[in-house]
Amino acid sequence: MELMVSFKNNKYIVQDKSQLRQIYTIKRKGFGVSRYVLMDASNYQLYSFTQTTKETDRKHSFILSHNDVSIMHIACKSLFLDPTITVSGKDIHGVVIKYEIASKDHRNFDILKEGVRIGGIKTNVTVSQELQYDLEIEDKVFDDYVPLFAVAVDITFGELNKEIRG
Repeated sequence: MELMVSFKNNKYIVQDKSQLRQIYTIKRKGFGVSRYVLMDASNYQLYSFTQTTKETDRKHSFILSHNDVSIMHIACKSLFLDPTITVSGKDIHGVVIKYEIASKDHRNFDILKEGVRIGGIKTNVTVSQELQYDLEIEDKVFDDYVPLFAVAVDITFGELNKEIRG
């Protein structure tokens, strides 16, 4: 599956790359604490994604929740030397989940599940100089929360990529 994640009008839009059809919207909610809500095309809330570190912290971490129950912890383990974000916890069915989102250059990330590459996130610059993320993932391991991995990459490495680009 190939998706495109872009930031437009204060929200992230997730589109099917082959049909350019909007599949999900990720909106920021509330004041103070950074909380994002993943909604499907009919605006049904699927997951929430809450930042547990301050916006000014260098290494960000997040909690992924379903129906207000925390199911996964997402954390930046390294910003510069082997940039990596880890995801651990249990999915909504109670299955143990462990992902690594790892890069060598802050721009192109491999998504690893239990050490095996299952997809990737590629950072692109749009014509309007905004960052956009191409997300590809194997169909058999795709779940609705996967686009939030691109949001975690944007929040954690987006400003760094803008500085490098500029």
